[in-house]
Amino acid sequence: MTVTGPVANLVGGADTHADTIHVAVIDAIGRELGDHEFPTTAAGYRAALEFFASFGTVGVVGIEGTSSYGAGFTRAVTAAGIEVREVLRPERSVRRMQGKSDPIDAYQAARAVLAGKATAAPKTEQIQALRALNTTRRSAVKAATAAMNQIHHTLVTAPAAIREKYRGLSGKALITALAASRPSGTDQVARVVLTALKTLARRHRFLTTQADELQEQIRDLATAANPHLMSLHGVGPNSAAQLLVTAGANPDRLRSEASFAALCGTAPVPASSGKTRRYRLSRGGDRHANRALHTIALVRMSSHPRTRAFVVDLYC
Repeated sequence: MTVTGPVANLVGGADTHADTIHVAVIDAIGRELGDHEFPTTAAGYRAALEFFASFGTVGVVGIEGTSSYGAGFTRAVTAAGIEVREVLRPERSVRRMQGKSDPIDAYQAARAVLAGKATAAPKTEQIQALRALNTTRRSAVKAATAAMNQIHHTLVTAPAAIREKYRGLSGKALITALAASRPSGTDQVARVVLTALKTLARRHRFLTTQADELQEQIRDLATAANPHLMSLHGVGPNSAAQLLVTAGANPDRLRSEASFAALCGTAPVPASSGKTRRYRLSRGGDRHANRALHTIALVRMSSHPRTRAFVVDLYC
């Protein structure tokens, strides 16, 4: 259904995909005013905004996938001065009753905003950039660790001459020696094994360099986003970035220190039975954020006077 004539206080919705977005408009009492599909291009985003404006003033738009397929449209809507709300995928029970199609999902996104179910603001571009850098660095570190483990395993089964030559070397010294090696000789097995080791060493060095470069970018971005957090004792760029990503991804859940603790899996959970009254730490929450807090705590316990004093008092 399409209603013509400009109206105020409208709400928009968008169902996003890789190549298309389907947008819809409802009024303040939920009546369907119109919907249309547009391509995920700059021209398509402009056309979608013009489609919104053709019905009147759209004050807020609910968008599915603001950090994935809807990221481009989210930026376009925000740049146009329209408020954006992140909409979660409808529950299966709702889809079973009402069906599923792009128009239905677009209208559902708009209704979620109107009903107050979609209150979370989309992540800022700064947080999205931090998440991209953090995830990329983490994968580089993981791959570098895998390469080092493979080097040690290969050395264990390597010919005796190779094992003896690199015995006693570890870490950076081992990587440097293997990367500079020159596989040669008449022993084909030794030559091939050394070639494999050299390839792994060069891979490890490349990945380590990538991780270091990414960490510098993470440091700069995290400092710009929250200089106070970066100034705290024990908070490094990677831990700071992870906490900022966790907080930025869930702003609607952060109403207190307790809610942040629950989000990071550090809040006490009742584990009582009968006359026994005790608590345990939550095993849920964002495990990357949990690890970041654990790392910060370890650093502060080893080198921060107030934290050391607190730990001493706690166990005395």
